[in-house]
Amino acid sequence: MKTIDQYNFDNKKALIRVDFNVPLNDRYEVTDDTRIKATIPTIQKILMEGGAVILMSHLGRPKGGYEEKYSLKHLVKPLSEVFGRQVKFAEDCIGEQAEKLASQLKPSEILLLENLRFYKEEEKGDVEFAKKLARLGDVYVNDAFGTAHRAHASTAVISQFFKDKVCGYVMQAELDNAKKVLDNVERPYTAIMGGAKISDKILIIERLLDKVDNLLIGGGMSYTFFKAMGGNIGSSLVEADKLDLAKSLIEKAKSKNINLMLPADSVIADAFKNEANQKVADNQHIPDGWMGLDIGPKAIEAFSKVIENSKTVLWNGPMGVFEMPNFAKGTESAAKAVVKATQNGGFSLIGGGDSAAAVNQLGFGDDVSYVSTGGGALLEYMEGKELPGVKALE
Repeated sequence: MKTIDQYNFDNKKALIRVDFNVPLNDRYEVTDDTRIKATIPTIQKILMEGGAVILMSHLGRPKGGYEEKYSLKHLVKPLSEVFGRQVKFAEDCIGEQAEKLASQLKPSEILLLENLRFYKEEEKGDVEFAKKLARLGDVYVNDAFGTAHRAHASTAVISQFFKDKVCGYVMQAELDNAKKVLDNVERPYTAIMGGAKISDKILIIERLLDKVDNLLIGGGMSYTFFKAMGGNIGSSLVEADKLDLAKSLIEKAKSKNINLMLPADSVIADAFKNEANQKVADNQHIPDGWMGLDIGPKAIEAFSKVIENSKTVLWNGPMGVFEMPNFAKGTESAAKAVVKATQNGGFSLIGGGDSAAAVNQLGFGDDVSYVSTGGGALLEYMEGKELPGVKALE
């Protein structure tokens, strides 16, 4: 796969697939610009070499056709501020206006196209739609690792229309860092899995059982394990159809001599809200009508100890309902322990999604080795699946 450093963009128009699927508030202001900032080095390199940049992305899940709240025009102002120049905007991503603006683009100028997903053809991987997009640039750059697991027109199909295609710095960094927790890892290697459901993480948990020394399980998914072990979990979240699977994962870990750790206790509440009554309970004995919303003090202590003494850490998924301040302590403690492991010379990868949001929210983004912007794409890559957006660049 050719990287951005192996190409000279002088006088070339680079059509870049970026992942600007960023959260906006009611006033259409960006509330988390992590994904925008991540693309700066790729875009700067092209501009400094005398190339022009055409950016294409999706935003949200429009139903097909224009929707004001999903228009990329809302990103023109923040992008212009980030790059210190006025970013031009095409009110469509294909067609006459987009082609005219692209053809008139001078070196060191930036053009942003309207949301790709205003066309159903994007997600369908339509060849004709990809061909129309391809007309806009001389060289194709994919820097959207977060969408690399989708066989969409702009991520996988488009590359066949380009002789020159390269991966950007975001894509390259994501793949390089994912490999660090897959191949030749330094031990002890600890994976922290959180979030609501086992079903979302089955494949990665099974793959990690061949690689890790410690597997720490927190968040909503842990209660399915306790239920499978015959515990009383009150009204805690449970996947009743995954009890056998949870049991088999416990057995598998035992047979492979892996330290599978479940939280000893939880902070439980009598309702799913921040102001609910709360107390600490042993995870085998949660009273009826109460639910676990965060890992408890014993679990925090045990988990932190293992994490801090690790040389490689992969973290995917929060330890509790961290969006509610009263149930964020477990996630915050895990983040602090990961930072400590990193300061001790370990390598830490935060695996996208909620864990990335939590780490950035807590201000620890710069204190860990790498925060993935990938989420689902990272999980699929780590599960051993082929990513269409990566394959298309090979």
